[in-house]
Parts: sequence; C-alpha cells; structure tokens
Amino acid sequence: MNVFRKKTLRPATQGFMKKNLKLKDLIMLGIGAVIGTGVFVVTGTAAANYAGPAATLSFVVAAFVVILSGFSFAEFASRVPVTGGPYSYLYVVFGELIGWLAGWFLICEYLLAVSSVASGWSSYVQGFLASMGVQLPTALTAGYNAKAGTYVDLIAALVVIFITFWVSQEAKKALRLNNAMVWVKFGIIALFIVVGVFFVEPSNWKPYLPYGLSGVFDGAALVFFAFLGFDAIAMAAEEVKDPQKDIPRGIIGSIIIATVLYVIVTFILTGIVPYTELGVGDPVAFAMRYVNLGMVGSILSVGAILTLLTVTISMLYSLVRLVYAISQDGLLPAFLQKIDKKHRTPVRATFVTGAIALFFAAAFPLDLLAELTNITALACLILMSLGIIRLRKMMGEPKKGEYKVPFVPVLPWLSALACAFLMTRLQTATWIVFAITVAIGLIIYFFYGYKNSHLNENK
Repeated sequence: MNVFRKKTLRPATQGFMKKNLKLKDLIMLGIGAVIGTGVFVVTGTAAANYAGPAATLSFVVAAFVVILSGFSFAEFASRVPVTGGPYSYLYVVFGELIGWLAGWFLICEYLLAVSSVASGWSSYVQGFLASMGVQLPTALTAGYNAKAGTYVDLIAALVVIFITFWVSQEAKKALRLNNAMVWVKFGIIALFIVVGVFFVEPSNWKPYLPYGLSGVFDGAALVFFAFLGFDAIAMAAEEVKDPQKDIPRGIIGSIIIATVLYVIVTFILTGIVPYTELGVGDPVAFAMRYVNLGMVGSILSVGAILTLLTVTISMLYSLVRLVYAISQDGLLPAFLQKIDKKHRTPVRATFVTGAIALFFAAAFPLDLLAELTNITALACLILMSLGIIRLRKMMGEPKKGEYKVPFVPVLPWLSALACAFLMTRLQTATWIVFAITVAIGLIIYFFYGYKNSHLNENK
C-alpha cells in the first residue's frame, strides 16, 4: 500500500468549466468569504472575553499568521494553478494521503462555516422580525433541542436552499450577488466608522491590556476565525482567465483589506463602548444603540443580515469546487463530477454539499464547534507551509512571472510554528473533537478513497 503516491495534475487551463473570472472577482470572492461574522460578531467577543481594547492587537497577530500562510497559497496558486486548492497542491508534493487530509480539513471548515453562518443569519432575521411583531413557532426557530422545544431552524434551511440554487448557476452569475453584497458590506462598515469616530472616548481604551499578552494571544486564536475564507480564491483556479497572476494577487489583496477593516472597526468599537459590555451578538449595532443612535443601529443590523449572505455564497462556492476536484481523483464518488451543460458548473457536487449543509444548519446548533473550524484550518495551513519547502525541492525556484515566497525555508517554518502556537491556545475539548475528525477522515480514505483512487489505474 503506497499512501504517498503522487500524480501529475491537469493544469487549470485545460478544464471544462468556463474561464471568465478576473482579479476583481477574486478579491470580491475573498472579501465576501472573509469579512462577515468576524466584523459583525467576533470583534465584540474578542474584546469582552479575551483581550479588551487590545483586541486590535489580536487581529494583527492573527493577520500576521494568515498573511504568512497567504504567501504559501500565493506561490502554490501561481505555480500549480488547479482546482482544489490545498488538497491538489499537497497531493502533488506530499502524496495522496496528505492531500486527502488537507481536503478533509477544508471540507470540515467550509461545511461548518456555511452551516454556522446560516444559523447566525437566522438569528439576525428572527431578531429583525421580532422587532416588527412577527414571531415564528418555537419549534421552527433553532436546531434540535427537545428541552427548549425547538426542532428545525426553518430560516437557516431556507437560506441554504437559496444559496445552493444560486451557486449552481454560472460562476460569473453566481458571484454577481456576492459582489453586490460586498459593496453593501463596505457601505455598512464605512457608515459605522464615519459615525462612530465622533463618539470615541479614549478613556475606554484604559487599561489597554486588561488580560495581559496572554489575552492577546487567546484573542488571536479566536479571531483567526474572522480570516477564514481567503483560501476560497484558490478554489476558483479553473474558472480564472489568468490564474498564475490573479490568484496570488487576489489572496494577498483580500487579506490586507480585511485586516485594515478589522483593526479600524475594533479600534472604534472599543472606543465607543467599554470592552466589558461588548459580549453581545451584534456589537457593531449595539455600539450605535449605546450612544442613542438606534436608527443607525437598525441600518447596520439590516446590512449585516444582507451581507452575511456573501459568506455563505463564497464558502459554498469553494466547498463545491473542492468536492468536485476530489471526486475527479476518485477519492469521492464519480457522480459528483457531473458538469451542467448550460451553466458549466459542477451541479451534482453543488446539490449534494448544499443538502449536507442544509441538514447541519437546520438541525444542529453549531456554536460549540466554532473552535473546530479554527483547528482544522490551522492544521491545513501548517501542511501548506511545509508544502512550499517540498515544492522548492521538487520544482526548484519559481520562474519569471510566478509568485515567490521570500526567505524559504525560514518564512514557511515561521508560518508553521505560528499556526501551531495558535492551536495550543485552543481548548482540550477542541483537540479531542479534532482527533475524532482526523480518525473519520482516515477511515473514509482507507475504506473508500484508496481503493477507488484513479492512481490505481496507473499501476
């Protein structure tokens, strides 16, 4: 049994899907995936429970780790421009088993992200409806909890159904709504910054480090979740006109834009409201209500409801492309490879992944699994950083016109160690669930993937 067998990957330029995405589409895709729950929810939680006003530093630390990882993504995307992102990259440098594990981690990350954001979106909508006197039956307001009398989250289910059908359309059309909502998202954040800056009280920033540096690092482990999704850009390689140039630019560009916005919003947020009072589900809107600007708070809430759709679109779009790529190699069932003749998109992969996301979003409260999203993502990023070192040994230095990670192998090792450090800040229970997740992934590979891999045909 050779679980480290490698394959020659088909270049993205030879794919069957329509190649009509440009740099602007990629940056919008990345921002759509990244800026969502981070700016509208995690900012308050990080300040209230972890780092206080120094949550701004937590975002900087997390951004540092993400940018280091982004360099690795950029070189891989430039030199190996194929659909599948980390799964495909690591398949070619480390072999099948490591590639599969990277793909499995990403499937867990994206699936959880789609489902949890849909559940969060449902909470925002229910709150908005309640403010207008509209109340859903208790049984339809949340995932299964017999004691609370809830069985199905109807609104979360409906939004996943809508997003699934939308993502099944042609890529350019599917991302059009995403791009429009990204501009709405920018407008909302700009509104908060422009209005909020006039209500900042510098005294609220004292003490700046109430939980010490340890709190900053614990906060960074949490707010890392706010940056997840930048790798969505790499999943679109087969539909990009110039993947070697535009994918690296899209990755680095979206990370930098997100970092700047997170830091500014957190800085103003903790200046308006004492950090001890920010442990709420809608901190940005809460800050406006705190200074008696309820109307502005309502506008921000409605905007958050609309723009959280971009996260589900981006994440489901990426999840579908990942599942499609894995099925092409035989590690998942072949029927997932079906391309719709009209829209040139992987329609079966779209509906299967959408159905699974629908099940989790409607039936399960996923709040306790948020850290699992982080730990699976961090594990994948460690593999990516080490993969760059291996890529250089296999293919040498990047050619002219290809993106080059500086200071190899020092920078990739620093990236891997930084990710590992953030993993150590997570709870023991998270590590236990992570171990179970890895075990499930290995069972799928050894009992299905290895036997059905297309590399068996090359013996």
